[in-house]
Amino acid sequence: MSDFMPPPAAHILSFAQTLRGGGVERAMLRMAGGWARAGRRVTLIVGDARGALADELPEGVDLHDLGDAAYRALLGLPHLVRRAAPDIIFCPGNHYSAAAWWLRRRLGRACPPIVGKVSNALDRPDLPRGAGGAYRLWLRMHPTFLDVAVAMTPGMAREAAAAMRMPPARLRVIPNPPALPIPGAPPPPLPEGRFILGVGRLAPQKRWDRLISAMPRLHDPEVRLVILGEGAERDALTRLIDRLDLGARVSMPGHVLDPLPAIARASVVALTSEFEGVPGVVREALALGAPVVATDSSVAIGELIDSDERGTVVPPGDRARLVTALNHWLAPGRSRPEPLVETGADPVTAYLALFDECVVQRGR
Repeated sequence: MSDFMPPPAAHILSFAQTLRGGGVERAMLRMAGGWARAGRRVTLIVGDARGALADELPEGVDLHDLGDAAYRALLGLPHLVRRAAPDIIFCPGNHYSAAAWWLRRRLGRACPPIVGKVSNALDRPDLPRGAGGAYRLWLRMHPTFLDVAVAMTPGMAREAAAAMRMPPARLRVIPNPPALPIPGAPPPPLPEGRFILGVGRLAPQKRWDRLISAMPRLHDPEVRLVILGEGAERDALTRLIDRLDLGARVSMPGHVLDPLPAIARASVVALTSEFEGVPGVVREALALGAPVVATDSSVAIGELIDSDERGTVVPPGDRARLVTALNHWLAPGRSRPEPLVETGADPVTAYLALFDECVVQRGR
């Protein structure tokens, strides 16, 4: 007779709209792989499992592909959760909290505990007044359907406590697991000389137009710009590049499996978003000793770039200061920062401990 007792959260279920790209989905895949390697059963429900991240699907994860990339496909989650009978549900980011609300509403007391990660800034001054008010009311509903909210930095946890009115006992701080090199990943095409690097979806939130528009104002006309990522803004950004006659200096080679080699080679890593969570590319750049120029798009930005020796933080709409910051780090002879070594508990282990705690608490 075996004395083995399965952990309380033996079966973890998470979900995503697509695997076409994005930091939220990429981090979820890394965590799912870690949970599976730790011996947990992991079920992943995806609206459309085709796309750039499909190659990063970890071994040992049960994939359920709905075959529909529309967000509405996630309305079928309650039926699938009933059938899968997981011990806990992980909501991987703000974009998916409506699906978590729907799960709780449809399943009621039969719904497993839901742990939701805060993946984007909750303070959204970019929203119009009416939309901003509705958004704030929506955030205050989160304690009604999330058992615990996870923030990736202490600053984001304070923001979640204020915006969601989430009780402190139901908040945790757990960073995303760090990105690791992917053996055999094809390298992206990179310029021979110095270049600025942007990494992220080609989406309105990222405001890559700010970075492209800064290029003609740089002191060194030989510096190139490479933006790694894919998305709906490609055509608009291509038209901007053509209008500014920057075709020879700006390239957008699309999504890459492993951006770490490009980050290590970049003269500057730039992030020009209107709002963010805890950008993985900033953490990766700091870990590799690349200087970062980033907009003040999240409370986490100042927590990551905590010294002028690591990078420069500029206001989102201040193009002059963006250009000044880029020129500063591109100046001849400028020293690169020392690589930042991250310390602290292993994120995968921390999540598993939280999941077990939530299941035990629900049982009580």
